[in-house]
Amino acid sequence: MSVTPLAAAPSAQCAPAFRGRIGRDARSGHYAVPRRYRLHLSPVCSDGLRIAVVHALLGLGDACPVTCLDAVPDSPDGGHSVLRPLYDASAHRYTGPAVGPVLSDDWSGRIVSTHAPDITRDLARHFGAGRPALYPCGTESEIEAVERMCARDINEAAQRAGRAGADPSERARALETLLAALGVLERRLAFQDYLISDHLTVADVELWVTLVRLDTVHRNHLDAAAVHRVAGHHALWAYARRLAAHPAFGPLLDLDGIARRHHAHCRGLEAAGAAVQILDWAAHVARTG
Repeated sequence: MSVTPLAAAPSAQCAPAFRGRIGRDARSGHYAVPRRYRLHLSPVCSDGLRIAVVHALLGLGDACPVTCLDAVPDSPDGGHSVLRPLYDASAHRYTGPAVGPVLSDDWSGRIVSTHAPDITRDLARHFGAGRPALYPCGTESEIEAVERMCARDINEAAQRAGRAGADPSERARALETLLAALGVLERRLAFQDYLISDHLTVADVELWVTLVRLDTVHRNHLDAAAVHRVAGHHALWAYARRLAAHPAFGPLLDLDGIARRHHAHCRGLEAAGAAVQILDWAAHVARTG
C-alpha cells in the first residue's frame, strides 16, 4: 500500500511500563516455549482487541492461554486489581496503575511486556510457524505507516473533532483530517480485499479495530452530518463488515463492554451522531454462527 510515512504522534496514554521481548533461544531470557506465557487482556480495550484478534488468527489458544480482564477496571487509579500482584512482582515499588494488556511469564510470575505492538509481533514471529503470515517479509514500513495513520489521522483526529468546548475551526480541521485518511483507505479498498497484501495481515487487524472504535466510541461525540460523511466511505465499511463476519474478528466484539467502558471513563458530551449507527455490528457477528 502506498502510504506516506507519518511522523510519530504523541500518545495520550502513559508509555508502556514493560518492554521485554520473546527471543528465539535460551540466550534471550524469554524464549519461545508453548504454555510458558499468558495474555491478560480485555477485548473492549483497543489494544486488547488487537492482540485477541491476532491470537485467534494464529490459533494460539493452547500455546498461549488468555485470562480475560473485566471491561471496566476496578481500581481507583484505572487499573485492574487482579493484575497488581504481577506488577508488584515485576517492579520494585511500582506505583502506577496495573493496566492491561499484559504478556506474563508463568515460569517466573512476572511481566514480559505491556506494549501491544511488541506482543503481537512476538506472538506472530515465534509462535506463528505454519500460520498466516501476518507480518509478510518487506511490509514492515507499510504496517507501521498504517499504525500511525490509524493512531493520528483517525483515532486522534476523531477525538479532536468531537471534543466538547473546542474551537469550531479546530473541530472542522480535525474532521477534514479524519475524512482525508478515510478517503485514502477507501480508494485502496475499492480495488482489493485487504489493505497491503492479497491476504489478511496485521495491518487489517489494526484498521478493523480502529473502525470499531470510530463507530462505537468516537461517533458518539460527532454531529450527525459528520457521521454521515464518515459513513459515506462505502468500500471501507463494507470491508469492516466483511471482517466482522470472520471467526477471528467478530466473535471477539463485546459491544456492551465497549459501551460500559466508554461511559465509565468518558466525560464528553453526547452529540447527534450517537443516533446514527454506521454498522450493525451485532447483526454481522451473528452471521458467523
